[in-house]
Amino acid sequence: MKTLYLSDLDGTLLRSDERLSRYTINTLEQFVKNGGCFSYATARSFTTASKATAGLNIEFPVICYNGTFIVGNKTQEILHSNFFTQEEIQAVRQTLEECGVLPIVYAFIDGKECFSFMERNLSAGARFFLESRLGDARRRKADSENELYSGSMFYFTCISNEAELEPVYDAFKSNSRVNCIYQKDLYSGAQWCELMPKKATKANAALQLKAMLSCDKLVVFGDGMNDLSMFSIADESYAMANAVPKLKEIATAVIDSNDSDGVAKFMLNAMP
Repeated sequence: MKTLYLSDLDGTLLRSDERLSRYTINTLEQFVKNGGCFSYATARSFTTASKATAGLNIEFPVICYNGTFIVGNKTQEILHSNFFTQEEIQAVRQTLEECGVLPIVYAFIDGKECFSFMERNLSAGARFFLESRLGDARRRKADSENELYSGSMFYFTCISNEAELEPVYDAFKSNSRVNCIYQKDLYSGAQWCELMPKKATKANAALQLKAMLSCDKLVVFGDGMNDLSMFSIADESYAMANAVPKLKEIATAVIDSNDSDGVAKFMLNAMP
């Protein structure tokens, strides 16, 4: 039986310094060298995921933006994608305007991946995020809301506090055309509300990747609310010791924390 092992990054495979330990890199590379299938599913873009996993040389496709894209890890080719329709974009924009929230908008503009933002009313959490990406080629300042909402859009990120974002979450949590993930950022402590097309989930992307690689079984690792969907469809699911309680409740078992290389220790025991 061929098994795909699929891990979240932040709070799971990455340590709290947002990096992979040498122990994890060596273990995973040996696992793949021996014939095993291992990849990751992250809320990060391919750009920031690649930086965080620098030094890890594996060639399996990876899942980015919470399942919005599956990307070839070496070729950087988008193998599967999800985009909002114009009707969905207008509905999202109208709701966010009614809530008084300006998102960071991810889109392809003239064939180039960008994240656009307006400096008006930026929260401390949004400033923290944008300042952490000052040298990112995707960074794009918009001077108007029409400029903000442009291009082929696939992801909206709202960063603020609970008081401002609770109405946004309430508006989208049961929406039939939008996938909404609401949780605190591990590093800044700010509240995030992320919106993507309904089919863009880690669960759907994990099943697609499993089929791409002709695997029979899916084993997943995670720590946050955005991992719930892939835990629900996996054959086995392992929550980190530092995971949110809701994830631990549905997990097959709880393993060591991200700072204790819990995933790598598990993979060592699963070595082909």
